[in-house]
This record gives sequence, C-alpha cells and structure tokens, in this order.
Amino acid sequence: MFIAKKKIVKTITIIFLLFMILAVYQSNFVGRMMYPFPYKQTVEKYAAQYGTDPLLVIAVIREESRFITKSKSSKGAVGLMQLMPGTAKEVAVWLKEDYAKADLLDPETNIRYGTWYLASLSKEFSGNTVLTLAAYNAGIGRVQSWLDDWPKDPNAYRMEEIPITETREYVEKVYKSYEKYLALYATQRSGGRE
Repeated sequence: MFIAKKKIVKTITIIFLLFMILAVYQSNFVGRMMYPFPYKQTVEKYAAQYGTDPLLVIAVIREESRFITKSKSSKGAVGLMQLMPGTAKEVAVWLKEDYAKADLLDPETNIRYGTWYLASLSKEFSGNTVLTLAAYNAGIGRVQSWLDDWPKDPNAYRMEEIPITETREYVEKVYKSYEKYLALYATQRSGGRE
C-alpha cells in the first residue's frame, strides 16, 4: 500500500511539473529572458516620436551591445546602439543640439540618437528593413553605392545580396532578433493581451 501511494505522489508530481513547464513555455517566459526589452519606455517614446518600429530598435540594441550601456567597440562606436561619434555629431546637428554636451554612454541619449538615425535610414530606404540595417552597419554611402550598381527595384534587394560579409551577417542577426521580438512582444504593441 505504501509503494502504491508513493507511485501516485510521484505521478502527480511529474504531471504537475509537466504542467508548470508547459505554462512557462506558453507564457513566453524563456523567450523573454533570452530577448528582454530593457529601456522599454525610452525605446517606445523615441520610436513613436521619430516614426520607427520600437521592436526593430530593441533588436538593434540587443545585437549591437547586448544591453551593456558602457559598451565601446574597437572601431570607436559607443553605447547601447553603438553610435560612431561622427554619426552622433550629425544627429545632434539635425536635432539642433550641442554635441559637446551629449553623453553617448547615457542610455537615454544613446537610444534617442540611435533611434533618430535608424528612423532616418528607414525613410531614406523607403522602409526597407534590410537596407536600413545594412546602412546602420556599413554606412549610408556604401549602401547607396550597392544600389547604384543594382539594376532592379531597390525593394527587391535581399540580405543574400549584401556584398560585405560582416554587414550581411549583421543584418541577418538583427533581423532574426527582430523576428523574435515581433513574436514575443507584438501583442503588447497592438494592444492585445498576453
């Protein structure tokens, strides 16, 4: 009798654990741990202000800095969105701000400048995400030169056709993160329930 009760308790425990694992899986808990959305209010605020997708912005941040605010690259890019100082100076001019006072390691400033720049690239490339991300990584001039050699509609330009391996891999990584963020957070954005 004792062995039978022990088996029942063990079976109930296993069923309970399976139910809990299923509940965690269904709640996107694991996905949201791997693809968190820190600085959500700041990202959403500036994405709305500059007319770009907040989930694309957070995907860029994830791949650029892994959310490390004091991140600096060997090429000189800084902050969450890994802005080059020259690019940040241009953004400051467009925003009519004094670049000397801009702290690119400050998350708010970095996200604001980076989001403005991403939105301007998106407008430049008619909302084409592949070209926008390629320009964010390689520079607008390089992407324009690729398109000058492209005989077709620029919207037909695909990731596989990016001639610089580093940029192509960057676009692929950000795009994959973007798709994950869409799957995990799009219901919040559209006003749906989780």
